[in-house]
Order: sequence, then C-alpha cells, then structure tokens
Amino acid sequence: MGEVKLLDCTLRDGGYVNDWKFGHSNLVSIFERLVDSNVDFVEIGFLDDRRPFDIDRSIMPSTDCVDKIYGSLDRKQAQILGMIDYGTCDISNLKPCNESYLDGIRVIFKKHIMHQAMDYCRQVKELGYKVFAQLVSITSYTDEELLQLVDLVNAVKPYAVSMVDTYGLLHPDELLHYYEILDKNVDPKIQIGFHAHNNFQLAYANALAFIEKKTNRDIVVDGTLYGMGKSAGNAPLELLAMRLNNKFGMAYDIDSMLESIEESVMDFYKTSPWGYKMFFYLCALNKCHPNYVTYYQEKQNLSVSNVDQLLSMIEPEDKKLLYDKLVAEKLYNQFMDDEGSDIESKKRLQKELWNSSLLIVGPGKNIKLQSEKVSNYIKEKKPIVISINYIPESIGINYVFTTNSKRYHDMPKGSYKIIATSNVECRNGKFDFKVDRANLLESNEEIKDNSFLMLLKLLKSIGIKEVSCAGFDGYSDKEDNYFDPSMEYGFVKSEAKYLNKHMRKVIADIKNEMDIYFLTYSAYEELEDVHDAAF
Repeated sequence: MGEVKLLDCTLRDGGYVNDWKFGHSNLVSIFERLVDSNVDFVEIGFLDDRRPFDIDRSIMPSTDCVDKIYGSLDRKQAQILGMIDYGTCDISNLKPCNESYLDGIRVIFKKHIMHQAMDYCRQVKELGYKVFAQLVSITSYTDEELLQLVDLVNAVKPYAVSMVDTYGLLHPDELLHYYEILDKNVDPKIQIGFHAHNNFQLAYANALAFIEKKTNRDIVVDGTLYGMGKSAGNAPLELLAMRLNNKFGMAYDIDSMLESIEESVMDFYKTSPWGYKMFFYLCALNKCHPNYVTYYQEKQNLSVSNVDQLLSMIEPEDKKLLYDKLVAEKLYNQFMDDEGSDIESKKRLQKELWNSSLLIVGPGKNIKLQSEKVSNYIKEKKPIVISINYIPESIGINYVFTTNSKRYHDMPKGSYKIIATSNVECRNGKFDFKVDRANLLESNEEIKDNSFLMLLKLLKSIGIKEVSCAGFDGYSDKEDNYFDPSMEYGFVKSEAKYLNKHMRKVIADIKNEMDIYFLTYSAYEELEDVHDAAF
C-alpha cells in the first residue's frame, strides 16, 4: 500500500461561505491549529489577481501577499499550498518557490481547457512548486476524455492529479471507476487525489472508498474542518483523521481540529450554514449547475417538483454542468406555456365570487376574542367565507387560500374548495384553482409573501370591489400574534411596528380600487374605520 496523505482546504474551499473573509485572527488561528494537528498539507486560500489584497481574506492576488498573512507563522511539518482557478492568476504573480512561503500550487480547470491548463501547470512546475492538477467536475469526463487528460498529465508530470467531485454527483462505485482509470494509466510517481462534496450525503463515504482502495501509489484526500465549504460542504477533516488514525495508524491530533472548529468555524456555520440541503440535492439529482436551480427559484412561482421537472429537461447534456441562461429561459417559457397560465382559474373564480358578500378569515387572536361579532355578521350577511392557510374550527368556510406547502399539508380534508398559489403542489389530483404566485408578491423583501396581501391582490385582479375581514389583528411586539402560537414566525415581534406600517400603506393603496372593512380589531386600520355592520 502507498501512503495516504491528508490535505485540509478549509481556508480555501471554506471561503465560499464567507467570501473568504475569515478575519486575520481566524486565518492565523485556523492555520496554527491545522499545523498542530499534523495534517500533511494546508491549503491557505486562492491566488486570484482579480481580487485586491485584504489581510482579513484568504484570497490573494500574488505569492507576495501570502507572505504578508502567513509568512511569520511556523509551518512545522506541514506543506503549504495555494490554489489557482486557471485563468485567474497570471504566472507573473508567482515568485519562484524558493522565494515563496508556498510549497505547492493546485490548479483547477474544466475539461474543455485541459490543454491550456496543463501547459500552465508546466510553467508553475518550472518555478519549483509541487503542482496538483485538479480535474474540476470529474463526472463530466468520458473514459476517452480522461485518457486524453492522462496523456497530458504524464507529459507534464505534476506532483499529483486530483479528482474533484465539484457538484457532489458521485457514488462510491462511480468514484472507483474513475480512480481505477487514473491508477492504471497515470505515471506511478504521480500521486492521485480526491476532493468530495456532500450533495448526496456521500462526501465522507466516497472519501473512505478512495482511501481504502488498495494501490501502491501515494494518494491525497481532501477535507475541511466541520465540512465547511462550497454548496453542500465537504468531507469533514476530523472524520477523515479519525478513520486514518484508527485504520492506518496515523497520528493526527483531532483535538486540535476540534479546538479550531469551536474557536473559529462555528461562528460562520451559525450565520451561513452549509451541508446537505434540498437545493444541492436537486442539483446533484439532475447533474446540473447550481445556477439553474437559483434561476428557477427566483421565478417565485414554481413548486419544488416543478423545479425538479425543469432541471430534468435540460439538454443537451453538456449544458447541464455549464450553466446557460438562454437554455434556462427557453425551458421555463416552454414549461409555463405547457402548464397554462392562471387566466382560466381566475375566470372561474370571478364567476363564483361575483356579486357576493365576501368574508376573509385570518388566524389572529381576535377571531376567537370577537367571535360573536363574526358569527352575527355571517348570520346577517351570509357571505362566502375564504380562510387563509388554515381551517377555522368554529366557522364554516367555502374556500381556503393557501400559499404555503407546510400549512397546506396540515389542513384537514373538507368540502371547501382550494385556491392555491403555484408554489404549492396538490397531494391528490388538482387544486380547484391555481394562480401564479409571482404576480401576487410584494416588492418589499421583508413582507413580499404576506398571504393576506396576496389574496387581496388576487381578488382585486378579478374585479372584486368589496371584502370584509376578520382575524387580521396585525403584529404585536409583546403578545402572540396568532390564536395558535405555533403559527408564529420568529422575526415578527422584532419587526412589528415596521410590518404594521407597511401593511397599512399597501392596504390603503388597494383601497383605491376595492373597499376593505375589518370586523375585528386590526392594527392595519384606525379604530374609527373599523366596519360597523348593523346586526
């Protein structure tokens, strides 16, 4: 068996979480803890001449700037690496290795520029650095293309060639297939590396499959503290160290890693958590670039299953991992045409609600505290009753307007009809009415998807001229805002005054075209404007 070496890239890959702004004290602390942990390689960040030097950031324009941050630190046994995304750092920004703090440079590149990138690797090697050729998106290579790359690698003879599972698509058997091609054909003196991502919750499992595959050559496995890194994160360094200690007799100091996680990493996790998420699962499931998911989510009117459908339709194959906005737009427009607009739903809803008294029911505490007033109004006016995102216990409703998948899931079945926004997917069959969510949203980010405002806008759009409302108390910074406290959103109390002010403003604008009356107390209206129906 060859030697297994452990490489930490927290200060580089972890920088995607915080735009590489760790803060100078954290850069120093993480570096020193990693050196104390006895890892073989510490990657200290990106070399990128598009970015100005910042002593608080681990993305630097030149090797000179590496010295400004790390030059005075004791590296002990560790070998120090930087990374270059080919095309982002001119060779002139690299001093010869014997004049630099760095021992090696990793160069990442996609397969369509493999020839130019490997020539760049040759130039870096001539400066005396240990060069790692990092194969971005290893899953995009056919076997034939990988063999073409091997010919280039064997000609340049870098220190290592590494498989990068950029989008977290690999399963262990697939990883081992690529690994075996490289192991069989790459010069035996060149090390092979592996860098995992966790979109399928397989980063650690894949890394174990890699290090436990028998080979006579030396190999390098990547990890980051607590898995910190791009998209779903990476294989956790502390787990890899544990396995290497237990199975291979290594002597990595895991306590030093844990101290660094507690001192420096957890604060970033609390503000910008990484790890397995629906977003990254969708990317990996459909073998596509994350920008496609972002593009479709920003449309604001697609359910998660709609997004999954769209991603599965991306073609040709080579467009999946190379984001093309024109492809995304064309698919979206085609999908919306096929699905149909909400015009038909709105026409039917207009016909059913036209010339009727309407009562909208919300979940505020006053729906119970002033229940007698509401009951009297219903007896007197016999309105069509529309509740929002819940089913009242003591009020018979005709329709429910739902904008939230979780709230829809919690609703008991009944004889009411459902008006759903396009981001909510029906459990069985189809909703009675489905309307485009995007057209009902507010421009204000804090309150853009308030379901009450969305329903008012929908009713206005189909020509409704008058509605009465109950159970829309407004927001309080002191008391529970709903009769059921579990419905409370965490941010509401701290923003109560601002939210009430904004709601009053939007409702006032809607009132220019539709009369809105409140049966129960509401902070959205002045007291003298509350509807005083004759009962």
